[in-house]
Amino acid sequence: MKLIILAVGHKMPSWITDGFNEYAKRMPREAKIELVELKPEPRTTGKTTQQIMEAEAQRIASAIPHHCLRVVLDERGKHWTTKQLAEQMKDWLGGGRDVAFIIGGADGLHESIRQQADYMLALSAMVMPHGLVRVLLAEQLYRAWSLLHNHPYHRE
Repeated sequence: MKLIILAVGHKMPSWITDGFNEYAKRMPREAKIELVELKPEPRTTGKTTQQIMEAEAQRIASAIPHHCLRVVLDERGKHWTTKQLAEQMKDWLGGGRDVAFIIGGADGLHESIRQQADYMLALSAMVMPHGLVRVLLAEQLYRAWSLLHNHPYHRE
């Protein structure tokens, strides 16, 4: 199973890249994290926010691999505990399908992407910088994996 993080945005600060890479490299081959950065729509074209989100939605839709489960990250999504994420990961592993986690751009995600989601997940009720979401998601995926395999990283 691959855990694919599709994120609108590129040229992240080094601390974001370093943080993400730290957790991604800890994951085993059978649950590898892959980051796919999608170019955001330029804000200087005179397009409306809706048009920008539509353009980004097209990029996201074309980047999602076929037969992949879709998890949209949104502050209005469900709040899972780490244990719930670990149980969900266990189910995903058993199902054999790759999982795409979708992080929108500065204006969020177009409704068409939300409607196609298999899951809507909130890391927080607060809006976060999109780069930081990558780091937090990678850490939580590693923590969930650790919990499933009785690794001492996760403590209660």
